[in-house]
Amino acid sequence: MNNIIIKGAKQNNLKNIDIEIPKNKLTVFTGRSGSGKSSLVFSTIAAESERLLNETYSSYIQYQLTQYAKPEVDKIENLPVSMVISQKRLGGNSRSTVGTISDIYSAVRLLWSRVGQPFVAYSNEFSFNNPTAMCQTCQGLGYVEDIDIDELLDYDKSLNENAINFPTFGPNHWRGKRYTFSGLFDNDKKLKDYTAEEMDTLLYTAPKKLKDAPEKWPKTAKFEGVIHRFRRNFLINDGFEKKRWINDVNRVVTEQTCPDCHGKRLNARILSCKINHLDIADFTNMTICEEIDFLDQINDDKAAYIIRPLREQLQSLVDIGLGYLTLSRETPTLSGGESQRIKLIRHLNSPLTDLVYIIDEPSVGLHPEDIKNINSIIRSIRDKGNTVLVVEHDPDIIKTADHIVDIGPGAGKHGGTITFEGTYQELLKSDTATGHALKQQHQLKEPKTPAAFIHLNNISKNNLKNISVDIPKRAITTVTGVAGSGKSTLIKTGFRHQDKTITIDQKAVHASNRSNLLTYTDIFDDVRAFFSKETGLKKSLFSYNSEGACPNCNGKGVLKTELAFMADFSQICEVCNGTRYKPEVLAATVDGYSIADVLKLTVDEGIDYFSDHDRITETLHSLQATGLGYMTLGQSLDTLSGGEVQRVKLSKYLIEKVTDHIFIFDEPTTGLHEEDIHVLVTLFNQLVDQGNTVILIEHNLTMMTAADWIIDMGPEAGQHGGELLYSGLPAGLLDVKDSYTARHLKRYIK
Repeated sequence: MNNIIIKGAKQNNLKNIDIEIPKNKLTVFTGRSGSGKSSLVFSTIAAESERLLNETYSSYIQYQLTQYAKPEVDKIENLPVSMVISQKRLGGNSRSTVGTISDIYSAVRLLWSRVGQPFVAYSNEFSFNNPTAMCQTCQGLGYVEDIDIDELLDYDKSLNENAINFPTFGPNHWRGKRYTFSGLFDNDKKLKDYTAEEMDTLLYTAPKKLKDAPEKWPKTAKFEGVIHRFRRNFLINDGFEKKRWINDVNRVVTEQTCPDCHGKRLNARILSCKINHLDIADFTNMTICEEIDFLDQINDDKAAYIIRPLREQLQSLVDIGLGYLTLSRETPTLSGGESQRIKLIRHLNSPLTDLVYIIDEPSVGLHPEDIKNINSIIRSIRDKGNTVLVVEHDPDIIKTADHIVDIGPGAGKHGGTITFEGTYQELLKSDTATGHALKQQHQLKEPKTPAAFIHLNNISKNNLKNISVDIPKRAITTVTGVAGSGKSTLIKTGFRHQDKTITIDQKAVHASNRSNLLTYTDIFDDVRAFFSKETGLKKSLFSYNSEGACPNCNGKGVLKTELAFMADFSQICEVCNGTRYKPEVLAATVDGYSIADVLKLTVDEGIDYFSDHDRITETLHSLQATGLGYMTLGQSLDTLSGGEVQRVKLSKYLIEKVTDHIFIFDEPTTGLHEEDIHVLVTLFNQLVDQGNTVILIEHNLTMMTAADWIIDMGPEAGQHGGELLYSGLPAGLLDVKDSYTARHLKRYIK
């Protein structure tokens, strides 16, 4: 019972793996991107644990839970209940904050109800989600929304010309027809020519039945002004339509701080209760570091039993590099890395033991200085009697493992086998990609004096303290500093209005499981045209979203059956065997390959198959150049990691061969094995050689050694950061005493 025993794991690219993982130890899984680490740890171990746990509940409860298909594995023995700590953002809405999601706000409310003067309420009433405590003007949100009429209307157009400038309000859409079919307006009259009465009718009429309504008007419908309808559908209702048109909603809707509570969310009665002259909102608007200082100033014996655990919770957040956050920070604004660390803290304080904790790249978004604290927390979770499995590339986290499993040797079809099991010292001696990367010696790049600079002047946003800095043109600049030091704020604010600026981040591309690598790179049409020319069939037949779709599964490849209160049952379509296409399309082959066979090819294999087709191979070569040669051509975009998304975006610009642009990359090494970082370095140098400027917001030490110029922010996070510690040639940073980056970089190149 001392090991988790896995027999015959064949999920995704895993090649019938047998492995025993020690319990109550910290095991780190390493290997190149796409090697099969996630297939083993998440898609096999975590998925089976969740699936088996769900099966213990009643069918009604199972229906409410996330459904997990049985992974392709012969047998798993001694499997504990799993807790998966992913990089998925915490999400939520404006009512969810760092304080509420971490449950720290409960202790803060208790403190103000017991110690605050004058006494106004018990702890529950200090919640901005409590109707008796919330500010009535903003309903506890801290802001009020309004509609910018000048953005909503185009006064130079008539209703027939789409004067209501918002999707679904056009003359051919059902909402737009509620105005053009009303008989109340001259539909060809420009809005700028409306009388005040006509404009008031268009915008502000309360819902009412129309007398003598025109024939086209729906019999049961009420007429209401545009503002009423828009407010009801896109402000009060937070549902599907708002999310679908969110970019247009953000253009039309303005947010302003609530004029009554001034953003504090609570009513005047609750805010009148203070501790040392601060109300509860003043406290939650402080950074966590400042809150600890504030608690240390409270001298009240009866408050000690509340303050002691509260202070410990806040200190835990500081220990994992989140001391710059505020408890009032809304959770949707947190990054994936920040979300992950808050989840870690919640589990650290849990009394549960004998679990298997599965953590996905906890180093993401962290400076080497912060990783020391993350390691401490992961070890604490292990020391409570848990098994911890970590998927990771960072050398400092690999080094702290009790046991290491390396999967490879390559990616995709070239991975899926266990290439190493053992200790860190044994890994260093191994003939694996990870072992080679960890042994590699690093040197700073040979300096070259920049010829010209971009000047950023007097930036004071967030925690930045009136920063001015010069960034060299046609060079690679790496911007470093601990998490929360001001790196992203500096670059994103400084380049907001710069022409020819391209920001390539890790935000997911808007895609469904019907979108794939070929559709995103705009060459699926070329591939379908190629098959049409070679086989004589119509081009539309080679699309599983069109005429070529299997009639049984409508081009989805799977059939889902809803079983009332039981879990949905999914199975591969028995007509097309998951290929998505009609039989006659699958029968049409070129050089022995059907269109479905081609979609199963990797990028590397696709280059060989389409060797005579320049446009297709040029695009595939650009994907290969970013290290994505292992991905299949038909891979759904909704399955890509953040790092893979970023590299797919980059590939588009490699095809276009742009010049004289500024490229900003936010942590481009995320999810990338140390052995593959040179791939990105080559690309960045290529962009510079083409006349572009490359700016990297990055923590990775290998990437720092590839920089022409380094800007270091700090020294700490939040209010204790926001200062420019260094800007210049990389070697000069090593002499900056207050820089954590300098300390770790010096260690790295030694």
